[in-house]
Amino acid sequence: MKRVVILCVWLFSVVAGHAQLSLDECRRLARENYPEIRQYDLVHQTEQYNLSNAARAWIPQLAFSAQATWQTDAPNFPKELTGMLAQQGLEIPGLRKDQYKVALELNQTIWDGGKSVADKRIARAEAAEQKTMTDVDLYELEGRVDDLYFGILLLDERIAQTNLTLNLLRSNLEKVRALQRNGVAMQSDADVLEAELLSVGQQLIQFESSCDSYRRMLGIFIGQKVGDRKLLRPSAVQPLSGESARPELAMFAAKIDRLMAQEKMVKSSSMPRLGFFAQGYYGYPGLDYMQSMMNSDWSWNAMLGVKLSWNFGAYYTQKNNLNKLRTSRQQVEVQRDVFLFNMNLQAAQENGDIARLRKAIADDDRIVALRRSVREAAESKLRNGIIDTHDLLSKITDESTASMARSMREIELLKAIYEYKHTINR
Repeated sequence: MKRVVILCVWLFSVVAGHAQLSLDECRRLARENYPEIRQYDLVHQTEQYNLSNAARAWIPQLAFSAQATWQTDAPNFPKELTGMLAQQGLEIPGLRKDQYKVALELNQTIWDGGKSVADKRIARAEAAEQKTMTDVDLYELEGRVDDLYFGILLLDERIAQTNLTLNLLRSNLEKVRALQRNGVAMQSDADVLEAELLSVGQQLIQFESSCDSYRRMLGIFIGQKVGDRKLLRPSAVQPLSGESARPELAMFAAKIDRLMAQEKMVKSSSMPRLGFFAQGYYGYPGLDYMQSMMNSDWSWNAMLGVKLSWNFGAYYTQKNNLNKLRTSRQQVEVQRDVFLFNMNLQAAQENGDIARLRKAIADDDRIVALRRSVREAAESKLRNGIIDTHDLLSKITDESTASMARSMREIELLKAIYEYKHTINR
């Protein structure tokens, strides 16, 4: 029996958990459901490809080539010398004008002036920048989810308060009809309350329709059907003090880091390159020109060496390129400062709204209590046969307005707190 009770409690808790949604859960589901979440994997893959390409700059480069040429002239011995050698029976026809070569060349970088290091840094900086841009988009998504979430809470509260008003109107309408049956009240007294009851019912239908639309929109964001699931009110926790952790600030830092990496690349382009090479080819003429002058046979040839290259043309534009990158970096810094200015301005405004709402809520309970007391006094007159439906209706409306205003302000305060937390991300 005890096990059955425990199982029932567990099943109830599971069902109740599935019937509720919290703000944090909605944010998490929205991030997982949003198509842009796949961007993280794509950025990571691109980064790995770029890093792999940069690392392969140190792999020996093997090149195959084949060529056949004809030239207008070729190296030969002077005619006087070839004539003297011919008299002694030694024929040296010289190099032919048609030449052939099939070559295989190996190049190995020893020092590339820092280019591969700069390539790797750029690859990492570009990946970091793209990730932070995705972070910004997903952070904005959380703000949209927050708006929908608190919009539903506001509409749910409006629906609840409207139902309370409807119950009050129905109760008093029944009292007036009872008095009407006893000949104390007139039909017009009941008509006034019934008309107000229908009007409030129309408002209820509008609120329910709007709430249903908001729930469908939230369901699209989180990838689940919201339906009639209860949305839990988040706790009114004030944000922690400290510096802002907005993803936009990380994005600006990533842009600056990428520009600094590009500066390293510009500087490396004007540095010398040192490398080892090995070349082997089969063809005519060979490296032994004397042998090739005596016969036209193809031969195997090989060459090893170290090569230093330095492109001084890179210095012509290096200064301008560096100045362009530094200017771009200053522009990013200006954008960051503008963002911080606007963020602090918005945070100050939202902080002021929070203080205003707290002060208003402090008086709301007293206002609702007074409006309820006045309405109950009007109902007491009705029970005693003093009929003034217009006055009663006014008192019910006043209490309903005050009660709804209090409930709305409580949710508006929560919304303001979370908007402030979203603005400063603390």
